[in-house]
Amino acid sequence: MAIKTGVFRKGVFIVVYTNDKGKIKYLLLKRKLHWKGWEFPKGGIKKGEGILKAVKRELKEETGINPVKIIEYKFKGRYKYPKKISDRKEFIGQTFQLYSAETKNKKIKLDKREHSQYKWVGFKEAVKMLTWKNQKKSLEVVNHAISKKRIRKI
Repeated sequence: MAIKTGVFRKGVFIVVYTNDKGKIKYLLLKRKLHWKGWEFPKGGIKKGEGILKAVKRELKEETGINPVKIIEYKFKGRYKYPKKISDRKEFIGQTFQLYSAETKNKKIKLDKREHSQYKWVGFKEAVKMLTWKNQKKSLEVVNHAISKKRIRKI
């Protein structure tokens, strides 16, 4: 089978957060499949699957979380894979649509095939830990939106 060039897999980025005694904490996952580093839940949209269904499926698969709230952001992007990925040979990278997911439950059930550990951290620590610039920018977008909502409530 010939490898297609220029084809991007459609996907989602999901910034997961919780309100921990008045402080917003973000969920980061330590990646071990395909590359190593810190990220938030993300994944591809399966053929015929709606985007919201993909968000919920990825959250369930990677973290076991059932979110209490999901928000879509007007932030999209794409990235190229740093190397050929054996289970995605037909793609050179992935596009993404940004979502956030709020959860009340901080207990995570990791997909041990993809991730080795998780941490709940504040915004500044999350920015330092995240491996990729597009994820740092995604976190900034969500954090700004959450901060605006918290200010309005005062």
